[in-house]
Amino acid sequence: MLKLLDRTVASLGQRLVLLAPPDVAVPDQFKTCEFDLDRHDELIQAVQRFRGSIYCEDGAVKHHQLADGRHTTPEDDQSWHLLLMNRDGRIVACAWYRDYDNRVYFDRLRLKRSALARDSAWREKLSRAVEHEIGDARRNGLRYAEVGGWAVARESRCSPEGLMLALAVYGLGRINGGVLGITTATIRHRSSSILCRLGGRPLQIDGTVLPPYFDPQYECVMEIVGFDSRTPNARYTRLVEQLHGKLLEAPVIARPYWPPIRSRGYRPETLPLPSAPLSMPAPAASF
Repeated sequence: MLKLLDRTVASLGQRLVLLAPPDVAVPDQFKTCEFDLDRHDELIQAVQRFRGSIYCEDGAVKHHQLADGRHTTPEDDQSWHLLLMNRDGRIVACAWYRDYDNRVYFDRLRLKRSALARDSAWREKLSRAVEHEIGDARRNGLRYAEVGGWAVARESRCSPEGLMLALAVYGLGRINGGVLGITTATIRHRSSSILCRLGGRPLQIDGTVLPPYFDPQYECVMEIVGFDSRTPNARYTRLVEQLHGKLLEAPVIARPYWPPIRSRGYRPETLPLPSAPLSMPAPAASF
C-alpha cells in the first residue's frame, strides 16, 4: 500500500491546487502564486458544486438546500482550499483549511455551532477540551486550524488519491510553521477512522473522550478528530514530507489586491485591508 501511495504522490504533478483566502499574504515558500479574481471565483464555485453533488449523493443534504447546486459555508471565504484534480482538470477531492493564530478561543471557531456544542451535557467539556488544545498550541509556538468541507468523488474513495488530501493537510500545516488542528468527520465511508489511522486522535478532556454525535443538519453521525501537523502516523511521515514539497510547487490561486503581498510569515491578522487601484477591479463580493 505504501508503495502505491508513493507512486500516487510522485504522479500528482500540478493536480494539487491551492486557493488562498482573500486579503491574506501568501507565504513566499510557495513557488507559484497567480492573482486572478475570475479564476479564483470560478474554482470556489466549482468546489461548492462538487461538494453539493457529493453531499446530495450521500444523502447528507437535499437538493433544495443548495444554492444553484452549490453547497456554501461561511468558511469558504475565510479559508485555504485544497483541491485534487484528475487528469481532465475536474475536482475529485476537496477540503477547506481555516488558519488561526494561537490567541483564538472556542467561541470564534466553527465548532461552536456543532450539535455537540448545543448539547447541555457536553457543551462545557467540548469548550474546555478545545481551549486546552489551543493552550498547547500557544505553549509550543504553533498555530491552530480547523479543517472541513471534506468531499471525495465516489471513484476516488477506495484509491490512494482518497488519502492524499488528508495527508496534504499535515503538509500545509507545516508550511505555516506547524499547527494543532481539529476537524469534524462523519463515520460514513469510515472517514473519521481513516483520519485517526493517518495520525488523528479523538478529542478528549480529563481522560474522557468526547462522544460521536448526530448532526441533524447533515443527518449523519460525526466525530471530532484532532491532529498535530508535526506528528502524523509514523508510517506516513515520509509521504507527508513529499506532499509538503508538492504543495510548495502547487499553483496557488489568490484574489488580486494592491499592492500584491508575499510574506515570509503567515500573519493574516496583521495585514492592512488592501484597496484596489483605479485600474484594477476591487474584489467581488464573497459567496
